[in-house]
Amino acid sequence: MPRPVTLFTGQWADLPFEEICRKASRWGYDGLELACWGDHLEVRKAASSPAYVRKKKEILKKYKLGCWAISSHLAGQCVGDSYDERLNVFAPDQVKGRPEKIRKWAIEEMTFSARAAKAMGCSVVNGFMGSPIWKAWYSFPPTTEEMVEAGFEKIIKLWTPILDEFDRNGVRFALEVHPTEIAFDLYTAKRLLEKFNYRPTLGFNFDPSHLVWQGLNPHLFIREFSDRIYHVHMKDVAVTLDGKAGILGSHLPFGDLKRGWNFRSPGHGDVNFEEIIRELNNINYNGPLSVEWEDNGMDREYGAKEAHDFVRSIDFAASVIAFDRDMKTK
Repeated sequence: MPRPVTLFTGQWADLPFEEICRKASRWGYDGLELACWGDHLEVRKAASSPAYVRKKKEILKKYKLGCWAISSHLAGQCVGDSYDERLNVFAPDQVKGRPEKIRKWAIEEMTFSARAAKAMGCSVVNGFMGSPIWKAWYSFPPTTEEMVEAGFEKIIKLWTPILDEFDRNGVRFALEVHPTEIAFDLYTAKRLLEKFNYRPTLGFNFDPSHLVWQGLNPHLFIREFSDRIYHVHMKDVAVTLDGKAGILGSHLPFGDLKRGWNFRSPGHGDVNFEEIIRELNNINYNGPLSVEWEDNGMDREYGAKEAHDFVRSIDFAASVIAFDRDMKTK
């Protein structure tokens, strides 16, 4: 049976909830991965109000859409980050500019997200964890091992009570391995799991786009963490190093064609989605293939429909026949 193709609503949070439901249904999507911002899902209401959840489910049902995961990236970032003014964009007005108040709000928001997911019938919350040591990824001024270890320990201290709440609600947290996070590539992801003693609550929202521009082969990430792929984003990226631009982005905004890389609509970049599907088949992943649509060079409604069709077309099933063993001659 084909995996459900869903649309992550984070890039559509400017639209009212029912409007994005109507559009996604018209484009052919099976469901939505709901962003916990805009009016798409308010986790505190979802955690405490059956009437609120019932209304959301009624609208999803009206448009024949499912919901397998919710995403709380913005609050999660505020849990683990060292404060800088950019976090104010994610925080509510009453805590902006107040670092510890922002962190307290974010921790509460993440615990509510676990309860909200349970109320919505979802088993996974995707998101970020933040990082107190991201600024130290380049070792000048010198970054000591003690600094790195302290950063991981701080994440453990901040996130353990949150993951305890996830356990109480029977929900898993899927970290999107991503620059600015405590785990941003394969080795930091492995270190994070080790630090949490491979706690089953913690796994990954696999997004190949952030791995490709760093020079990784994404399908090998799936192979390495075969039991920790809790959700999948279908997102593409084009690496266009031309001898002038580098992978650090040159402080140029996303979409600027002078950049060394840019996100692209699925099928328009350098991600080898066939290898990814083969690896997902190999680990028996049957969850959603969720389109996270970001392409500053393409109209988003055209792109969302085309992305749906592309993902649907490449989601092939594994063979049920071993051709060198099961084919019998007549």
